[in-house]
Amino acid sequence: MQNDHPEYAGFWIRVGASLIDTVLVLIITFPLVYAVYGKDYFDPEATGLVTGPADFLITWVLPAVAVILFWLSRQATPGKMALSLRIVDADSGGALSMRQCVVRYLGYFVSSIPLCLGLIWVAFDRRKQGWHDKLAHTVVIKARHAARVPTVSR
Repeated sequence: MQNDHPEYAGFWIRVGASLIDTVLVLIITFPLVYAVYGKDYFDPEATGLVTGPADFLITWVLPAVAVILFWLSRQATPGKMALSLRIVDADSGGALSMRQCVVRYLGYFVSSIPLCLGLIWVAFDRRKQGWHDKLAHTVVIKARHAARVPTVSR
């Protein structure tokens, strides 16, 4: 008999996916900021949180747009795809709306601010949801279970 309950993605596999995504973002953004600002960009005494408009676009806007586009088109970032994970609506198991994507992305900041407690929450939550997932009403599941997320009343 087949189990109809989804297999939620736990803490460590999600950490692995995040590490893959982080490396990919660095591979793309590092050469771009170096091309625009040179080696002085990496001098902590010479720069602040944002060095200039190009820095803001390359290190803040570009990753946000890329992640949201991946979530909308593939239900996963490259790291999650590599580990056969998908991000789905917590009730329907379907694709995310633009609103859910934006709320989930901004929710990462909320989850990170208090000592990353909102990210660590994944390890203890019954449905393996971080605060960003709860805010956006999403779950991360093993891809083979994507169509079988049970409906849960809000």
